[in-house]
Order: sequence, then structure tokens, then C-alpha cells
Amino acid sequence: MNSFLSKWLSISILNLSFVAALGLILRYKIAYSLPFLDQKYILHSHSHFAFSGWITQTLMILMIFYLSKTLGKEIISRYYWLLYANLISSYGMMISFIIQGYGLYSISFSTFNIFAFYAFAIYFWQDLNKIKEKSTTKLWFKASLIFGVISSIGAFNLAYMMANKMTDQNWYLASVYFFLHFQYNGWFLFAGMGLLNDKLEIITGERKKLYRAFQLFCFACVPAYFLSILWLESITNIYYVLIVPVAAQLAGWFVLLKVCNNNRSMITQKITKHGKILLLLSALAFSIKLILQTGSIHPELSHISYGFRPIIIGYIHLVLLGVTSIFILGYIVSFELIRINKLLITGIIIFVAGIIINELLLLIQGVAAFSYTGIPYINEMLLGAAIILLTGILIMLISRFRIYEKEHRLKKINSI
Repeated sequence: MNSFLSKWLSISILNLSFVAALGLILRYKIAYSLPFLDQKYILHSHSHFAFSGWITQTLMILMIFYLSKTLGKEIISRYYWLLYANLISSYGMMISFIIQGYGLYSISFSTFNIFAFYAFAIYFWQDLNKIKEKSTTKLWFKASLIFGVISSIGAFNLAYMMANKMTDQNWYLASVYFFLHFQYNGWFLFAGMGLLNDKLEIITGERKKLYRAFQLFCFACVPAYFLSILWLESITNIYYVLIVPVAAQLAGWFVLLKVCNNNRSMITQKITKHGKILLLLSALAFSIKLILQTGSIHPELSHISYGFRPIIIGYIHLVLLGVTSIFILGYIVSFELIRINKLLITGIIIFVAGIIINELLLLIQGVAAFSYTGIPYINEMLLGAAIILLTGILIMLISRFRIYEKEHRLKKINSI
């Protein structure tokens, strides 16, 4: 088993447990009370660490491993300092946001984190160019890096507004959605698609269709940002123009699904049973996301969706947990990038169950909000979902530590 992946993916799962623990605190504060902790500070810590400490860190690890398969294991050492830089700055953000919210230390760590990503983007781009073979995978990865860099514009603008106590609500929300869009519809999505495309090209050989899917998604990414800010009166006249990027995304997804369906038997032979289920769940979540995004073109639906907090929270969690996190775990399990055992699978099952319960509860809360109807004990039930999520991750973590300890002992014995 690859020692690089074993160590660093174990750290990623540890980071995911911190994300879940912060989410649990947020839910507890809503249901009950923790007066000595500021809700907004915990929320900033939770969201920033989820993006950088869990998803970005793990995507970096998997992308570096992709390079090592072509350019040799020696390439990994070139990235160690970047992984540590991202990790340290992520921990710095997690702690400093809890203590002070947006302030000197949290903004400094956030800035350091962004520049660490810039360095990763430069390094990875250079190394991708060393791979002579033409591949759509390289295009997915390059686009992901570009969109990741673009997303930082929103982050810098937010930091500037917070530091200068600017209170323009529309500008603030537009910056938030700018960062979010180019993170999860840009960096996260395109990096994940790059990892998936690498496997699909090898298994199916359908390079032309996979390239067409990339073209459609890439074309749609930038204009699709305006779907996030349709509540701004200044752009209400572009609703129907946005049908084009929405249609492009749907067409791109249809092409990918068709490739997978046409080569179903070959793909099934190359991935594990549990990995297949996880990837299918991630695909289902992504399909739901695209359907909701399509519905947001309608003016009334757009205003309704952005007017109710449970709907926004449910959508963000659908993307970050249902699509991205399940995909990452599914990808790791599908191709057995770490040692898989029953305890790890049990943890993943509980974690996924927690995601499904959480999304269903948020859906119920969101629908009820339309008629301003309160759901009895909804906050306590959401707290229960958060406990299930954390429990699943802790079981995964125990599994990883046991395996890592065993691998470490075997390594010592073999070196004697």
C-alpha cells in the first residue's frame, strides 16, 4: 500500500472529523446554548476549514498521486512543503476564526492559505506540462486550478470588507457566492472530474466524448456564477440568457452518464462494490444539484430559494457533503488507494446515512418555511444527524489509525 496516501489520507479523515465536530457545535448552539462560543465565529471556522483542511487538502493529495503514477514517486517530495503549508494555514484558520472571527490572525492565515494554493497551482501546472501524452484529464486539472485562483478574488474582497467594516449587504453576498461558486463549481468539481476522467479514459477509451463533456462544463462555469446572484435587481433581465450555461452543464453531464452507461460492465469490473455505490450516490446528488440549479432560472423560484436559510444551507451541504465528500470517499474506496476493511466501510456507511438524514431534515425544514410552519424538534433532529455524521467519521478514523499503526510496525520489522 502506498505510504504517501496512507499517511496523508489519514490526516484528511482527521481533518474531516474536525469539520464535523465544528458542525456539531453549531447545531448544539441552535438547539440549546453555548454562550461562551460565538455562533458566527464557529461558522466561519467550520466553513473555511471544510474547504481548505478537508476538500482542498484531499484533492491536492490525490492529484499529486496522479502525477506520481506518470512522473515517478520522486515527484511527491516536491509537494511536501505545499501540503504542510496548506495544512498549517488551515489549522490556523480553524483556531483563529473561533477566537476572533474575521481579524488580523484569521485574515493572515487565510491569505497564507490562498498563496499556498497559488504555489500549488504553479507547481502542478508545470508538472502537468511534463506529461507528453495528450489527455482530457490534464485539461480538467488545469481548468480546476484556474477556477481555484479566480475564487480567491471573492475571498480577498470579503477580507477587505471585514477589515474595513464595510456593510454593503449585496456586495458582501455577491463576494461570498463568487468564492463559493468558483470553489465548488470550479476547483472542486473540475479537480474531481479530472480524477474521474483519468480512470474513464483508461477503462473506456472514449476520449472524444469525454473531451466534449469537458468543453461543455468549462463553457458553462463562468456564466453560471450569475445564477447565484439573481436576487440582485440589476441583473434580473438576464434570467433567460442563463438557460445556455445551464443547458451546457446538463448536456455535459448527460455525455458523461452515457459514457458510463455504455461501458457499465467494464467500469464495474475495475472498481470495488462499495466504491460503486458511493460513486452512484455522488452522481445522484450531483444530478439533484443540476435539477435545482435549472429550476433557479425561474425568477420566482430564485427569489424563494435565496430567501430561506434552510434551503441555502441544504443546497451547500448537498454540494459539499452529498456530491464532493461522498465522491472523494467513493474514489478512494473504488480504487483501494488505502487499505479497506470492515470498520472503515462501517464508518463510511454511518457517515453517508448522516448526510442523507441531514439533507432530508433540511428539505423538510425548507419546504415548511414556505408557509412559515415550524417543525417540532427539528433543531434537535438536526443535532442528531450531526452526531451520526461525526460518529461515522470517528469510526473511519479509528480504522485508519489501526491500519497506519500496523503498517508502521511492519515497516520497522522489514527495515531490521
